[in-house]
Amino acid sequence: VQLQACGGGLAQAGGSLRLSCAASGRTFGNYVMGWFRQAPGKEREFVACIGRSGGAYYADSVKGRFTTSRDSAKSTSYLQMNNLKFEDSAVYYCAASTTAINSAYRNANAYNYWGQGTQVTVSS
Repeated sequence: VQLQACGGGLAQAGGSLRLSCAASGRTFGNYVMGWFRQAPGKEREFVACIGRSGGAYYADSVKGRFTTSRDSAKSTSYLQMNNLKFEDSAVYYCAASTTAINSAYRNANAYNYWGQGTQVTVSS
């Protein structure tokens, strides 16, 4: 499985960006797709994930502002980020798990494939 993330860039506080993560493989529908981020000097943290049936989970810090979705026809997951804040600035990574991870969705170790990361910078 190869993951290609794109859509990062520079946005003003209060603005929006949409990240995309295109996945290879013919069984995209079986993947759990996650988003993580890492700011300089900080550990990688969970942002959001979407399960095989479309159920989504979010970190408290982004709940109500970010939305993750998936399009099986395009083998792509998305992270719509609205009302961006300065503290959202980070490198964002998409990740995929090809096995069920249940309650471990916040754990980066539960995902076995990772994209290359895309930079999101929010100016205050």
